[in-house]
Amino acid sequence: MLAPQWIGLALLGLGYLFALLKGNLGLLALPTLIALLCAGLLVRRASLWQKLVGHALFVLLAFALALHMLPGFSGAKVIDKVRFSSEALPFSMYLNLDKPLIGFWLLLACPWVLALKNKRPLASLAWTLPLVIAVCLGGAWLLAMIAWAPKWPEQAWIWAMNNLLLVCLTEELLFRGYIQGGLQRLLKNQNLALLLAASLFGLAHLGGGWQWVLLAGLAGVGYGLAYRHGGIFAAVLCHFGLNLAHFAGFSYPMLAPL
Repeated sequence: MLAPQWIGLALLGLGYLFALLKGNLGLLALPTLIALLCAGLLVRRASLWQKLVGHALFVLLAFALALHMLPGFSGAKVIDKVRFSSEALPFSMYLNLDKPLIGFWLLLACPWVLALKNKRPLASLAWTLPLVIAVCLGGAWLLAMIAWAPKWPEQAWIWAMNNLLLVCLTEELLFRGYIQGGLQRLLKNQNLALLLAASLFGLAHLGGGWQWVLLAGLAGVGYGLAYRHGGIFAAVLCHFGLNLAHFAGFSYPMLAPL
């Protein structure tokens, strides 16, 4: 196991031990943790069928973790129905313990998701981030989903830390590192892999309506380009940069219906 993986495993263990002591992690989460461990062991085996079973198990677990369907995880509510601007919908936020397990699993079981070799993250970010901001926030404004509302409320720092570490990092490891990177390795077609991953990312926002599916899909294309040219760190920062621009400069999460 590589040194970064040992560090990741140690941080994971300490973090979840603290959560257990604080009562945010229950014993009912143990089967999920064991299943993730089994999936990780299977994908590292030499046998193809064992690898496939391991990946299939992980995909099922990732889906359930992302939708907060598995028991034993109790996220702390740190923002409760706050209106960041008068015309925006109220916003609540939890520090979820289940979804980040997706990212930790990928870092430990599939280190190839990082895609760091021969990448230029800053150069990639220099053009993908402005493009994504212009297309996505411009599109949201044209669809009357947001309005100009610059702000930096007292909850901004906890929002930023949560969004960067528990949202953007996890989602980019999954959609760009695992799905786009995996499809690219499997299909040998960079463009198709990028579009498929972006489409799945868009569909993951289906609960917000077709507008969010469209905008998230477009954002996914931008994140995919950042990942292709700059690796996972460029994709994460591109994702976070868009979210930060949305949060700080416009109605967040969106305009309330009239």
